[in-house]
Amino acid sequence: MNSNHNRTIIFSTKEGMVAVDSPVKLKILRFIGSESRSFEEIVSDCLKAKSTISVHLKDLIEQNLIQEHRDDNDKRKKTFSLNTRFIAYSQAPIQNNYDRILKKLITSVDNELEFFKVLCHTIRYGLEAYGVNPRPVMKMIGNDIGEHLSNLFVSGSLDDLLPEMADFWKSHALGIVEVSGHDPLTITVHECYDCSDMPDVGRTLCALDEGLLEGLFAACLNMTTRVQEIECFGTGYDHCTFMIEIIE
Repeated sequence: MNSNHNRTIIFSTKEGMVAVDSPVKLKILRFIGSESRSFEEIVSDCLKAKSTISVHLKDLIEQNLIQEHRDDNDKRKKTFSLNTRFIAYSQAPIQNNYDRILKKLITSVDNELEFFKVLCHTIRYGLEAYGVNPRPVMKMIGNDIGEHLSNLFVSGSLDDLLPEMADFWKSHALGIVEVSGHDPLTITVHECYDCSDMPDVGRTLCALDEGLLEGLFAACLNMTTRVQEIECFGTGYDHCTFMIEIIE
């Protein structure tokens, strides 16, 4: 989580989403990260007075963004850990790309499938244009989709699932899938439904597909994976490539 250039970061809690725009609070949350941190460590990292840090920590606990833990052997010692998930952050708008997609709405209106596709792109890239990065949410939604679509697949092994996935992608016009590497496992998708008409915007765009693949592997094979798109139309390629790390 990098908040150096972000004004607002949105987090998910059991009570709902919380937007944080305080630079000190964001620095505390970034420093805690995936570890438990002591009060003294947080003060040292933030270079703020203890009283200031205490106030911010109290606010973060009340917002259910962090948890406080006390040492069983010394009740005076406290540590703090995250109790939230990072969702999205504001960023510089990609207005030109959004304007281009908006113009396509008119030219695609006579083709129902194309119009629906452009409409979905308008919503997705419109969020970016208005300062929200939808990538983390898109990946989580993709994971949910993959989990639910798994009921349509019958394969019980990776060797069987990959060609079954390729057939599903092709028959539903999601793209042409091929296994392009085995160590690590790498999948290339040609004619990607999501980004094949997108320009080079300097970053990968298929977070939904990353999550979808992770969800399918988990639900179909009980396999934990980390899927990362490494090549994309959004980075100047004419295909999308996903590297799949199998986590033991």
